[in-house]
Amino acid sequence: MQLVTSAIKNSMASSSWIRKMFEKGLELKREFGEENVCDFSLGNPDVPPPAETYEALLEIANTVVKPLGLGYCPNAGIPATRQALANHLSKEQETALNKDDVVVCVGAAGALVSFFRAVIEPGDEVITPAPYFVEYGAYVGHFGGVLKAVKSLTPSFKPDIDGIKSAITPKTRAIILNSPNNPTGAVYDEQTLREIASIVDEVNITRDRPLFLLFDEPYRAFAYDGVKIPPALPLTKFACVFGSFSKTLSLAGERIGYFVANPQMPDVKSLTQAVTLTNRTLGFVNAPVIGQKLVEKLVDSTVDLEIYDRRRKLMAKVLTEAGIEFEMPKGAFYFFAKSPVEDDAEFVDALLKENILVVPGKGFGFEGYIRLSCSVDEKIIERSAPGFKRAVERIRS
Repeated sequence: MQLVTSAIKNSMASSSWIRKMFEKGLELKREFGEENVCDFSLGNPDVPPPAETYEALLEIANTVVKPLGLGYCPNAGIPATRQALANHLSKEQETALNKDDVVVCVGAAGALVSFFRAVIEPGDEVITPAPYFVEYGAYVGHFGGVLKAVKSLTPSFKPDIDGIKSAITPKTRAIILNSPNNPTGAVYDEQTLREIASIVDEVNITRDRPLFLLFDEPYRAFAYDGVKIPPALPLTKFACVFGSFSKTLSLAGERIGYFVANPQMPDVKSLTQAVTLTNRTLGFVNAPVIGQKLVEKLVDSTVDLEIYDRRRKLMAKVLTEAGIEFEMPKGAFYFFAKSPVEDDAEFVDALLKENILVVPGKGFGFEGYIRLSCSVDEKIIERSAPGFKRAVERIRS
């Protein structure tokens, strides 16, 4: 009996590794106690929100008890929140924006899904460097699109520009870049971005349906060692930016994200209106009101990024001492480390015997590696060190 579509079955299969590790983590914690399990599988931001969040919530509490305080708001978001976002993004993206340029969505994921609903026709293709956030395939596939992954260059995980150019066909509708990157922690330099943007502009000379260059930026604030994240919107008229406050403000449960396109894009108003419509008709209706009000007040704040940087350095020490190869992440809060054996799933199983949970690289379209999230306490990272060593020694022997 077939209860679900074949497309969803395929999507479930492709995301099964992350789900498998999550479920295995629950099982291990029940059996051995949460304090005896080192779970690096999920990117769930655990650093407390900025201190001013408390006062902001108190202030919001005095307004939401009024009539319609928690009622529907415009589908594109509360005007004051959109204006606060426009002010913030104007500086960050070095592009003059106003509130009408911004659509507040249900997380960056909701923004991407709403965008793809607005622009994807069945058979359209979306290119992304691999490894990539696995749910991109579902976001595109929901509307008959096809995700095409182009393997990045190792060990830096810099996008393969020639590979991306070769992958473009008349069906290619968008290229999506995620920098700082999940799962690698790579940050794409400005020259790389300019070269990809130049390809987009060259293609669009002959296009009626443009090729979009999409920037998925939920980790924009997470850059280390003085690394700068280049502004995306000025790179091409066909640039669109998607972001969220799940990580920067530790508001993952409030699901607040945004969409903004380069205001110089031809007929950009119709695209913004289309995303506003799909934001509603996909069932999101509008982003959570309390979350929007929080973002309005905290948009220029971040969590304590030094905490994540300390964890990054400690995780590097643990992996180095265990003899595991990796490229030091320049952003986000993940490591994408090389498996000491060809089969990354085999190494994941060896780590499970030490009550250490990671996700195999094949779950991100790139075999032979493992992903570790540093959104865990430093004590857990320290506690994992002997287990990593034992797992490496056992699998090599």
